[in-house]
Amino acid sequence: MKKFSSKTIKVKNSVKMTALSTRAIAANLILQVLDEGKSLSALIPEVQFSVKAQDLPLLQEICFGVCRVLPRLEQIIKRLVDKPLKGKTRIVHCLLLVGLYQLLYMRVPAHAAVDEVVNATKSLKSDSFRGLVNAVLRRFLREQDEILAIIDKNWQTLHPEWFVKKLKKAYPNWREIIEANNQKPPMWLRVNSQKNALETYRALLEEQGISAKTSHHPNALCLDIPIAVQKLPHFEEGAVTVQDLSAQWAATLLEPKNEEWILDACAAPGGKTTHILELAPQANVIALDVESHRLKRVEENLARLNQQAIVVCGDASKPDEWLAEIGKSAAKFDRILLDSPCSATGVIRRHPDIKWLRKETDIAQLVELQKKILSALWEKLKPNGVLLYATCSVLPEENCEQIQEFLNAHADAELLSLPFSDDKSAVGFQFIPQPNSGDGFYYAKLLKRAS
Repeated sequence: MKKFSSKTIKVKNSVKMTALSTRAIAANLILQVLDEGKSLSALIPEVQFSVKAQDLPLLQEICFGVCRVLPRLEQIIKRLVDKPLKGKTRIVHCLLLVGLYQLLYMRVPAHAAVDEVVNATKSLKSDSFRGLVNAVLRRFLREQDEILAIIDKNWQTLHPEWFVKKLKKAYPNWREIIEANNQKPPMWLRVNSQKNALETYRALLEEQGISAKTSHHPNALCLDIPIAVQKLPHFEEGAVTVQDLSAQWAATLLEPKNEEWILDACAAPGGKTTHILELAPQANVIALDVESHRLKRVEENLARLNQQAIVVCGDASKPDEWLAEIGKSAAKFDRILLDSPCSATGVIRRHPDIKWLRKETDIAQLVELQKKILSALWEKLKPNGVLLYATCSVLPEENCEQIQEFLNAHADAELLSLPFSDDKSAVGFQFIPQPNSGDGFYYAKLLKRAS
């Protein structure tokens, strides 16, 4: 099979987003994910105003899709290009990823997909790409069956090897987790119980021709087909929030009560904060996060739902600092929700770039940070208070092992049972990602015994 040379290709380092086609922007974002370790959830908001509103779903589909199936696309390129596209030519590589993803996974006519990607070379001010990109994509179309027969001969996890090893060690059904991760995520809604009963809102959806199914959670609906939030009845008035099924258990398990002082630590973007206030509208809630720019989302969500909370920028491992800042140095909490910083390995299907951003060495650092935050916040919990520990991870060292170690070190901590399992020996409960169900999430509920 002929391969194409990359010797003559040059690309300018800096690329302005404003004049770029959607494909060129996609290639640029993928480059930043793979080579600079930036996340799509941070990058896409930065460029969304450079893209026509109708093209934003296309941009998201391409970027998330490429990250979801990256190893398969990489293998195809390896067979078609003679030398790896490195350094300044990496943007070409990313443009080829965009082109191949469209040809394999999107309903774009092949000729249109090729033409659009070839034309993107112009908006990237690198016309010398043109011949290579065109030749590679057209050869793939001609020899697609032969190429795919070779690369798809063995089952591909489409995950980094270190993560697969960890899953194999922790779960007999590890393949199911991989398979679920490789699918597109379902769209779950949380119905605001202050506004509507679940079935009432479901009927409103039906009237709009939107079908949804219920689950074992009292506030959750899953849409058969995901739609733009603007199309959801009364979304702007706060009738409903987009939130994964597993994440919806956080506020429900916390069992907030009116008048209580409640801390939502690591609160951004505010889905759990607003759920707490839906269940206990008169609760005194502090929404804390270390990243000030992410707190804007919390404030927006509170405003949409017409709710009040104290929004604070601060480090969850140093509560004395931010409590002093808001004049509550002596404060202790009735309940604390700690949605702890974690590897996010339970939400890979929602954020497939996590597979390539997360490194094995990150895990031990995260475990240390979780330990530090847990111990610090435990001191701020009242006697007979409840702390709910949560992560969107599927790794035992961040979850059941972390909590077991905490219980061993804190004689005043009692593990409370959760309504998902009869297994008395289990330390907390682990949700694993499942098609048409929730993401991977872990919960452990701790009571602080009065001395």
